[in-house]
Amino acid sequence: MQETEKMKQGKLYNPFRLEKPTWKELRPYLKAFNDSAYWEDRKPLEELCKKFKKSYDDISLVPPFYCDHGINISIGKHFQGNTGIVILDEAEVIIGDDVLIGPRVSIYTVSHPIDPAIRKMDLEYASSVVIEDGVWIAGNVIINPGVTIGKNSIIGSGSVVTKDIPSDVIAAGNPCRVLRSIDEKDHEYWMKKYEEYQNE
Repeated sequence: MQETEKMKQGKLYNPFRLEKPTWKELRPYLKAFNDSAYWEDRKPLEELCKKFKKSYDDISLVPPFYCDHGINISIGKHFQGNTGIVILDEAEVIIGDDVLIGPRVSIYTVSHPIDPAIRKMDLEYASSVVIEDGVWIAGNVIINPGVTIGKNSIIGSGSVVTKDIPSDVIAAGNPCRVLRSIDEKDHEYWMKKYEEYQNE
């Protein structure tokens, strides 16, 4: 079995032996975007997004940005990503619609063997990350391999997400844990704030 296929199947693989190292092809597009006058010229972002598995024209992504391959990243509609996002996309990273990601967030799909004798052989393995619709990830969050964050949930600043987070909750901490549910009282409170905004 080829190394690329092992990587896709979540098996141990050697990243230095990948048959088609897509990261080499991606580097010029990352550099062009990160060096761009983003607020005046969206062309470098549009060219970078063509390297993703999926994205939409209404994407907002502030440089600098880094990812390993690009081809494993799917981004939904109305995505807003702040500066300094890092995505190690050895496995799929699936981001839903209406997702907000704060500054200096890191999303990791890749990990290394616990056993040091195996680890020094340059072997690693990858597990997908899923961020469902309506999620807000605040600044400086780390999302570890294999995690799913459920619909509409909020991850507090500085959290380290090591396990799945359910939908409609506020979660924070290291390790990240559920603090409370997002309920009807929250909806009523923010609807009032929205009405005030409209009337001012």
